[in-house]
Amino acid sequence: MSAFTDGLMADRTVFVAGGTSGINLGIAKRFGELAARVAVLGRNPEKAKAAADSIGAGALGLSADVRDYAATREAMEQVVAELGPLDVVVSGAAGNFLAPAAQMSANAFRTVIDIDLNGTFNVFRGCYDLLRRPGASLIAITAGQAVNAIPLQAHACAAKAGINQLVRVLAMEWGPEVRVNGISPGPISGTEGMARLAPDHDAREAYYARIPMRRWGEIEEVAEAAVFLCSSSATYVSGTILDVDGGSQLGDASRGTAAKGLA
Repeated sequence: MSAFTDGLMADRTVFVAGGTSGINLGIAKRFGELAARVAVLGRNPEKAKAAADSIGAGALGLSADVRDYAATREAMEQVVAELGPLDVVVSGAAGNFLAPAAQMSANAFRTVIDIDLNGTFNVFRGCYDLLRRPGASLIAITAGQAVNAIPLQAHACAAKAGINQLVRVLAMEWGPEVRVNGISPGPISGTEGMARLAPDHDAREAYYARIPMRRWGEIEEVAEAAVFLCSSSATYVSGTILDVDGGSQLGDASRGTAAKGLA
């Protein structure tokens, strides 16, 4: 059950980059349910239109690659022209795959940096003079790789660490009129990433055992966190990375539990 009242985001314009699927689409839908004017951006025009249709009447679906600053900026200008100044901007476009660093090409590494880190900068820099002031709220979708070194994830770890620091710097430079925060989701059901990392029952059970809350999160739980960060309940929150991960960042909760009879 949500703590937020119907119509909470009425008269606000929300732009979600990478908002055509997964967590980002879930965030866009939640803002739409709360009466916001919503626009989503993705590389595929058909997916962008389908995502907008799933959000509801009046939602915009635009296509651009966040690696292309000019195209991203043009899309945001269109949103402002049709829906008004931007109140909330979410940057969530991402790319990832498993690969050992010694076998990863320079191009593969650069691709993830370009989508995740450079894409986040392009979205936030591109929207800067299109924001409603005061009160605009920016959210970057990051990940636990930003603070935890993970084998086969050199590219993602580097990109997400950069995003976290970008959030903090922009919060310092753009306050007090613009708040900038990040959300770091843990394992989330119904996402492409978890389908790849835990494709069968045994793999899923192994993940559950390591998470303090003993379950994966839901897309809706991440969306609720995004609404909170953009609500009047978080007006003194800026430069923060909010972990929505069931305690995953605390470490492996399965260690030692069997010996103590707690498993």
